[in-house]
Amino acid sequence: MTALLRLIAWLLAAAVTFVTLGPQDVRPHPFLGQQGDHALAFLLIGIVFGLAYPQRRLTASALAVALIGLLEIMQLWVPGRHGRFEDFMVDALSTCVGFALSAAAGWMMTQLGQDPDAVTRQRP
Repeated sequence: MTALLRLIAWLLAAAVTFVTLGPQDVRPHPFLGQQGDHALAFLLIGIVFGLAYPQRRLTASALAVALIGLLEIMQLWVPGRHGRFEDFMVDALSTCVGFALSAAAGWMMTQLGQDPDAVTRQRP
């Protein structure tokens, strides 16, 4: 299960990177508005990475915020794109909320007497 979660997490990150830096004509049309679509995409990234790497959640969230900043900066060199601080804030905050939701789910499972890492634990 861990391998599947990690695969989904990295595929989602690759898709968001492609949409962020790719040509304008391959970008989907927003259905929640620009900020809503950003928030949803990065919330999902935070949740999935938080579930895929539960023992490294804090490190993964810090790295995610740094990479989101790098994506915004890289947009400055893509024709027709623009990096904005506002977008960075929405994306970073949404990702952190996603990581927090995954941590809360793990905490709740612990309180209920279940092993929260049973799904993602590596087997020798």
